[in-house]
Amino acid sequence: MSIEITDNEQTHRFEATVDGQAAGYAEYERADGVITFTHTVVSLEGQGVGSALARFGLDAVRAEGGTKVVPQCPFIKGWIDKHPDYQDLVV
Repeated sequence: MSIEITDNEQTHRFEATVDGQAAGYAEYERADGVITFTHTVVSLEGQGVGSALARFGLDAVRAEGGTKVVPQCPFIKGWIDKHPDYQDLVV
């Protein structure tokens, strides 16, 4: 199984595919140095897709430098709570 994540800036979401098939997304909104994760959907639960989306999105934010995260989405908030090394990104 191969998970691929891309940032679709036009639809404001990180999108996951597994072996070429849509497998989920994490929606976000951007404003003045802040990215708010609003909603996450995963169609293949228990396969690591949600974790891959969270890690990819948060790593992308970290790479921007200076952007902060508002984890409005319960999944992203819970993932950050379980991975405290991402806590520094939270507003």
